Amino acid sequence: MSQVIDAAVAALAAKLTGPLGGVAKFVIEGEGAVMIDGETVRAGDDPADVTLTANTETFRAILDGDLNPTTAFMTGRLSVDGSMGLAMKLGSVLG
Repeated sequence: MSQVIDAAVAALAAKLTGPLGGVAKFVIEGEGAVMIDGETVRAGDDPADVTLTANTETFRAILDGDLNPTTAFMTGRLSVDGSMGLAMKLGSVLG
């Protein structure tokens, strides 16, 4: 597993304060994927209600609070496939 994925799992776990209400997957291009299922954050590539895809730089900027997830989506730096409601809930957790 890549160091980027390990760091993403730790960062997302620290930001998640309760159940998400669905299954989300963050795909970090060229690195792998992170799953959020309930209150669990782990590396994996399973089916999800929503999949968010970004490159490493964009994902780090979102996690660091330097880039708003909605802005990333609106500018094409973050793609969303699946439940937009769940994606918006994730955005509020991250943003």
